[in-house]
Amino acid sequence: MAIQFELLGQDSRTRARRGRLTTPHGVIETPVFMPVGTQATVKTLSPEELKEMETTILLSNTYHLFLRPGHDIVREAGGLHSFMNWDRSILTDSGGFQVFSLSALRKITEEGVTFRSHISGEKLFLSPEKAIEIENALGADIIMAFDECAPYPADRDYLKQSLERTSRWAKRCLAAHARPHEQALFGIVQGGVERDLRKQSADELLELDFPGYAVGGLAVGEPKPVMYEVLDYTLAWLPQGRPRYLMGVGSPDDLFEGVERGVDMFDCVLPTRIARNGTVMTSHGKLVIRNALYSRDWEKLDPECDCYTCRNYSRAYIRHLLKADEIFGLRLTSIHNVYFLVQMMKRMRAAIEQNRFLEYKREFYDKYGYGQLS
Repeated sequence: MAIQFELLGQDSRTRARRGRLTTPHGVIETPVFMPVGTQATVKTLSPEELKEMETTILLSNTYHLFLRPGHDIVREAGGLHSFMNWDRSILTDSGGFQVFSLSALRKITEEGVTFRSHISGEKLFLSPEKAIEIENALGADIIMAFDECAPYPADRDYLKQSLERTSRWAKRCLAAHARPHEQALFGIVQGGVERDLRKQSADELLELDFPGYAVGGLAVGEPKPVMYEVLDYTLAWLPQGRPRYLMGVGSPDDLFEGVERGVDMFDCVLPTRIARNGTVMTSHGKLVIRNALYSRDWEKLDPECDCYTCRNYSRAYIRHLLKADEIFGLRLTSIHNVYFLVQMMKRMRAAIEQNRFLEYKREFYDKYGYGQLS
């Protein structure tokens, strides 16, 4: 098997799990947050900086790399690890979410999806077999099955057809997977916010015995309490001994709520996206550092942070850079936000080991300003 997952312990009052995932490119302590490197790079950050932050796994996007530079070029470079000079673990998504979210013109058939490139307008086609061919060429340690990500809200009949198509596509992905001993292929549970459909999807994927399972089709517009409810029952149906991945989620409260329910892996563009808009996460809540309030503020972004940015630069200087459209400002806020989440997950792992996950969650929420615990 391409990966090994060891369950090291569980919090006694919640379903929070402490695990260890080993891939061909290293050991990942879980629960873990994966920064997103859409175009084979985490925006503005170098691999060396990510390693300094203790990042052990990144996510890259199959759809974007298929469009540019093309998976043949990445294969020729020796795979994604060599291409982007990253010798730690990588997960690639299947491209399904991007096909459905970025392409206004698309046609879904049993064979696959015909769509137009959001870059060139060129007519393209992705099937389960093609997605796996691309992911095999990219060479990530963990790859995702090609699925149909239904929107929210969605008609129940459509959700049922969609999840059943996703199950059939999952079988085709397994059959097409040419590198099972080097790359672990995860299945993706769909079914919207319908409990029985989620159960059907989970059951059908469990029969295929994937080395890991993702929960897809959440964080697509549904209220957070609904997402947490779906997680509650869906995760209970997934095997204890396999890693569980909640796709596209990365705000601090969602990470805490996901871990509390038994999620092991998360990814999201949020830390770098809000950083580029001048918003930073701190132990005492978010700061919009572009605001005039910080023009003469000589403190660091977060008094409790020891990232490169906080060790060296003031709020006033970072605000100046952002207002002047200097790229270094975007780098400094991005470094801080990614570091913040990576270190938050590290403290979460320690809290699970010490059986004080709920205490850490309460301490974090009280300081961050989330108010009453859910």
